[in-house]
Amino acid sequence: MSEVFLFRGARPEGGESADLIVDGGTIVEAGAGLSRSGATVIDVDGLVALPGLVDLHTHLREPGFEASETVLTGSRAAAAGGYTAVFAMPNTSPVADTAGVVEQELALGEAAGYVTVQPIGAVTVGQKGERLAELGAMADSRARVRVFSDDGFCVWDPLIMRRALEYVKAFDGVIAQHAQDPRLTEGAQLNEGAISAELGLAGWPAVAEESIIARDVLLAEHVGSRLHVCHLSTAGSVEIIRWAKERGVNVTAEVTPHHLLLTDELARGYDARFKVNPPLRREEDVMAVREGLADGTIDIVATDHAPHPAEAKACEWQAAANGMVGLESALRVVQVAMVDTGMLSWSDVARVMSREPARIGRLSGHGTPLVAGQPASLTFYDPEPIRPFGVVDLKGRSHNSPYLGRELPGEVRWTLHRGVPTVVNGALLDTPGVRS
Repeated sequence: MSEVFLFRGARPEGGESADLIVDGGTIVEAGAGLSRSGATVIDVDGLVALPGLVDLHTHLREPGFEASETVLTGSRAAAAGGYTAVFAMPNTSPVADTAGVVEQELALGEAAGYVTVQPIGAVTVGQKGERLAELGAMADSRARVRVFSDDGFCVWDPLIMRRALEYVKAFDGVIAQHAQDPRLTEGAQLNEGAISAELGLAGWPAVAEESIIARDVLLAEHVGSRLHVCHLSTAGSVEIIRWAKERGVNVTAEVTPHHLLLTDELARGYDARFKVNPPLRREEDVMAVREGLADGTIDIVATDHAPHPAEAKACEWQAAANGMVGLESALRVVQVAMVDTGMLSWSDVARVMSREPARIGRLSGHGTPLVAGQPASLTFYDPEPIRPFGVVDLKGRSHNSPYLGRELPGEVRWTLHRGVPTVVNGALLDTPGVRS
């Protein structure tokens, strides 16, 4: 029999104090002054209660790159950050371009138990951009894939992109595009601008992102399909998405926590922890994506959690891998960039980090309201503490965080995945019960 919990004094989505009773993976009561005989009473007085966070863009690396991360270690990192569901990108080995591979990833996530792991399927075979992968077979598999992406590579051929958009309409799927013109970014190392020129690093121009987004919103409009733009990073991209939505194009977009906070100024020390794709941009871009998230032009925050072993970052900039881990720090960074600045409320955070990612990915049972009868995937968050972010905060296999040593607010105090605690009083659990 599952344990019954009475969480007393939480602030659902930052609102008025309320109690929540969780039984059998479901919120069975929500309101003031609740009681339940035999329940384990947990004092969460003043903590912000959020629907469990959902990340539409996570790299779990398994199968094939287990030195960087596994489904289990990545799931632990996610739970520690307040996540109860993650969408796993397909750039594994073998690539997740068949029903067999996505079902393997699904089974690994179920065995780990910390979060719901929802596979993303590749758009093209081997992510090579030459011919469509088995989109229908992945959609019909036990994994029920609805998001398809060649992330790490742009679907550059416009005819293949059109065919993919047409194909996924049959099962309400979405193409998640890595917007990067490969010819305009050959050898690119850093945002093209004053800093790249000063450091002598090949530039990654904003137009390489913006031109692909412009093309693809027109293609999505033409075929009447759903398009999602991954890790949008420039002011120009925000304007294109805003224009497309005004036209009624069915497009959504994500921004990463690091693009909400960090700029290319951090590359001055050639510290490869700050090397990422798309690159960190200018302060003007940071402010533009913040404003785009605040006004709804950008729909969600997604981590682009990209773990790498130490040797892939402890080298000269040009040889280093792109990417940052971000699951454990995402909510804290969003608090710094968006909540503490007054640009988002906690209700908005629930929308952009839980409800909308689940909706875009068509993932049921997540991002639901904190009311009776809804699934109990929950996060209880304390926004008050401020302390340096350190390796101790990282629960995955890799430590390539750009925030090490930086003071960040907040702490995830409790995470419940389908009613089962994975984080208790700020500590990640590691018990057989979690992985059952």
